[in-house]
Amino acid sequence: MTTVLIAGGAGYIGSTVASACLDAGITPVILDNLVRGRREFTEGRTFYEGDIADGPLIDRVFAEHPEISAVVHCAALIVVPESVADPIGYYDANVGKSLAFVGHLHRNGCDRIIFSSSASIYRAEDGSPVDEDSPLAPQSPYARTKPVCEEMFADIAVAGPRVLSLRYFNPVGADPELRTGLQLRRPSHALGVLIQAHQEGRPFPITGTDYPTRDGTGIRDYVHVWDLAAAHIAAIERFDSILDGSRRSIAINLGTGSGTTVRELCDAFNAVVTTPLTTVDAAPRPGDVAGGYTKSDRAAELLGWTPELSLEDGIRSALEWIPVRDRLLKA
Repeated sequence: MTTVLIAGGAGYIGSTVASACLDAGITPVILDNLVRGRREFTEGRTFYEGDIADGPLIDRVFAEHPEISAVVHCAALIVVPESVADPIGYYDANVGKSLAFVGHLHRNGCDRIIFSSSASIYRAEDGSPVDEDSPLAPQSPYARTKPVCEEMFADIAVAGPRVLSLRYFNPVGADPELRTGLQLRRPSHALGVLIQAHQEGRPFPITGTDYPTRDGTGIRDYVHVWDLAAAHIAAIERFDSILDGSRRSIAINLGTGSGTTVRELCDAFNAVVTTPLTTVDAAPRPGDVAGGYTKSDRAAELLGWTPELSLEDGIRSALEWIPVRDRLLKA
């Protein structure tokens, strides 16, 4: 049986990947310092509380689980405004500790790393699709830590662990069995703000209506978190065929391959709920751009992966998760 270490496995993405691993017959070993992750998401799973930069702890994990054959590295701080206020803290947590972590993995003979990267690294200003070779222009310290890590890992992969970087677009939804989901009660992403507006009975502001998109509103690529988890299973299973002796590192975009405008997001939301959401047009916020979405050719070719769940599925599971979250995460 395959065993993988999931760093950050008590967070939103990591815990969902852990659930998908269990369903696929893969044993997850969770490592999380619980700065943002939730202990509740580790129940019934092998769990080590601690930091990815803690060498003695990593040594103990591998001593107690020598069967670990790959690592999914989801451990990171991800709040954009926080990264602007504390860039030193973000570079330390996301870059410095990742460097230390890879060193500890290399020392323990682990040669396979699947890294959680982000589509926030792309320029994506005009609503066009992007592929893995599109221009990069990360707009925050958080976003800039991702290409820095990717380049660092690519250098290390020449003589050390191989690294597969998965660039997530916009995750939505929850584990369909509602074992885990987004732990934040007031998330700042578009669907989270939209749900809050609906719950509070106020109009949802559509900020910007004159972008070069099909209806003038911003466009994003919303991918169900369970589809993202399935991509990680494919990455674990296909790792050695993707990164063979001649190729040591590569990045793969994970999105639906089709964009959703803000108006289309609102329409999808209203197709799920019984009481329609109202909207109001508003001026764009400073720094807002049209956005973009991914071309998924590389994910289909290398991972054999295409998303199966719809945006409506993601919205529905996000809504179903809320009361479960409120019961599970009392503190």
